[in-house]
Amino acid sequence: RLSDTTLRESSSIPTALLCSTSYILATDTDVLNHVKSVSPCYNSTVKPLPLSPLEALSSTPVGGAGERQALELRVRVVEEENRALRRELSRPPRSPSAQLPSNNHRGNQSRTHSEEGTGDNESQKAVTVGNSSDCVRHPVVDKCETIHVAIVCAGYNASRDVVTLVKSVLFHRYSGIPLHFHFITDSIAQQILSSLFHTWMVPAVRVDFYDADELKSEVSWIPNKHYSGIYGLMKLVLTKTLPSDLQRVIVLDTDITFATDIAELWAVFHKFKVLGLVENQSDWYLGNLWKNHRPWPALGRGFNTGVILLLLDRLRKLRWEQMWRLTAERELMSMLSTSLADQDIFNAVIKQNPFLVHQLPCFWNVQLSDHTRSEKCYKDVSDLKVIHWNSPKKLRVKNKHVEFFRNLYLTFLEYDGNLLRRELFGCPSEADHNSENLQKTLSELDEDDPCYEFRRERFTVHRTHLYFLHYEYKPSSDNTDVTLVAQLSMDRLQMLEAICKHWEGPISLALYLSDAEAQQFLRYAQGSEVLMSRGNVGYHIVYKEGQFYPVNLLRNVAMRHVNTPYMFLSDIDFLPMYSLYEYLRKSVVQLDMANTKKALVVPAFETLRYRLSYPKSKAELLSQLDMGTLFTFRYHVWTKGHAPTNFAKWRTATTPYRVQWEADFEPYVMVRRDSPEYDRRFVGFGWNKVAHIMELDAQEYEFVVLPNAFMIHMPHAPSFDITKFRSNKQYRVCLKTLKEEFQQNMSRRYGFAALKYMTAENNS
Repeated sequence: RLSDTTLRESSSIPTALLCSTSYILATDTDVLNHVKSVSPCYNSTVKPLPLSPLEALSSTPVGGAGERQALELRVRVVEEENRALRRELSRPPRSPSAQLPSNNHRGNQSRTHSEEGTGDNESQKAVTVGNSSDCVRHPVVDKCETIHVAIVCAGYNASRDVVTLVKSVLFHRYSGIPLHFHFITDSIAQQILSSLFHTWMVPAVRVDFYDADELKSEVSWIPNKHYSGIYGLMKLVLTKTLPSDLQRVIVLDTDITFATDIAELWAVFHKFKVLGLVENQSDWYLGNLWKNHRPWPALGRGFNTGVILLLLDRLRKLRWEQMWRLTAERELMSMLSTSLADQDIFNAVIKQNPFLVHQLPCFWNVQLSDHTRSEKCYKDVSDLKVIHWNSPKKLRVKNKHVEFFRNLYLTFLEYDGNLLRRELFGCPSEADHNSENLQKTLSELDEDDPCYEFRRERFTVHRTHLYFLHYEYKPSSDNTDVTLVAQLSMDRLQMLEAICKHWEGPISLALYLSDAEAQQFLRYAQGSEVLMSRGNVGYHIVYKEGQFYPVNLLRNVAMRHVNTPYMFLSDIDFLPMYSLYEYLRKSVVQLDMANTKKALVVPAFETLRYRLSYPKSKAELLSQLDMGTLFTFRYHVWTKGHAPTNFAKWRTATTPYRVQWEADFEPYVMVRRDSPEYDRRFVGFGWNKVAHIMELDAQEYEFVVLPNAFMIHMPHAPSFDITKFRSNKQYRVCLKTLKEEFQQNMSRRYGFAALKYMTAENNS
């Protein structure tokens, strides 16, 4: 290993020679030849040294006597080689021209560190090599060259964070260059992000996923104290994980925010040979933060791995896998575990092999943890390029300009992601068949049709973020579990706590929100003890777009992510009776739901009182019904909707009874998970549930009313859509047209059996 003193005294040594002599471990002849090609002044002989843990190592665990002896033997060999290298460095240069790289080699090709950083003068000298006077200017980025970005993302919270990062990257994509994101994810993040990008439909963006669970065995042997857990170590195996033909990639943490075009960072690749990093801006690796603080070894202040530029092909040639493994094994003998996950191991490798790293200007990774020197990275906040929220405190971190940073972050957090769908000019995008089919379908619609907007909404692709909050569900062993399904917008948020108190089982909710409203919901939920105590509620955000409330799309999104065999199709403004969850589970067995096509009807009631003493039994409900505190649902404005439930019979019923479908019947039902979805053509107010019940009847579902079940509608201000229905004649005309078209479709699909629906409609 070259000491800092040796490096400081080597300012007159040619860059290429310094690069080559700081290389201490070689694995084979190919690697040595590669080093020689990088550093033409290299003239020392280095014996090949096995680096793989599988080579020349016993099977004893880390710290075993056999392994320790093998490592000590290697260290002695390395020290002998280093002595020879130091003798080479101590020789004075033969001529002034020897201090400059040959003109045959392009400018910065042999530079190991940039001249910019945040270190002290001493540490700067230790990592800085003089510029060549004959640097050649390189093009920024080749036109239409794809920029590759790798991100490790696991879990629900990280999936939210990565969306803000992606927004900041897309917002600043002035160059129009295509992007290819490589996500190393667990199954949760993959489900969330694959759905999000599929529905986001951003031009010139490609996404690939790599299973992090398959990589755990590669790093699980490393004890890690960092809050990122095992996923915080997975950047170490990117050379093995990413495609073998991928030559370079930008690696980012999820808590990064871009303030410039990522193409500027991509252009830095031409300046170095292996990897680019920004110096760590805290004193962590200096070991003076507290008494007996003992960090992992690092070069100077060390480097932060929140932003990494990796030349994958070069790392593979240098046997990166063996290099970091050997280093980790040796250091763990004394350090026992990592404190900063992959960053500790990266720094330990760089400490031994300084030639690997090119120090990036610190504005490419302004680290906003407490007690950092990040303020020395910029004269003005407008100079910033990348902000890194690398403190567990995140937005609560202390910094002189934290308000500016926080506002910048919040801007992207609440930014309308739909605006980032804009088509970029200059570079052709890869063919997206989903987008092409959508455009073809929309082009076939008649824009002069008075109901064009209604028809168009049916094909609108709404950006969807599944499982916005943490979700846990353990399947029941008896296969009778039931999920409550509902949808809502911001104005019904206050119903969530009450529903959670009434229904202890799983819940699947689709929320129709803007990006800003999604963050308001997040703060509301995180501040609610009731909601935070429930892990079995799935919140799926469907982002706002268009002028209509896509009620049936929302219901379908919630239905698709039901994990139980059965689902209770409700609405957000209904409170189920307290014991309904267990009652429905018992009914599954009693009515043989698993082997029959039944829709179990839960009778619906309503109150006009905002404060209601909720009935604890059927007897209490009947008493309130008789006193006028409760009413059968919509009896005074839409009797037909629930009349077939036969409330008169329900009053005295003690066993389930079957009812027949009638026109405009729209009860709330429990069905199997494989029941048909809602028809998307119905948006806003009117016929959205009626059409679904008609579909169930056409598929020969039996409607069975439960004698001891009930739900109560709570009062609220009229929705915007019902107001439009009542005030806009064209709205009502278009709804009638859509109803007729739906009935015609039913006739084509179900033939003669569907004639009753048209007849019933004409008679109603």
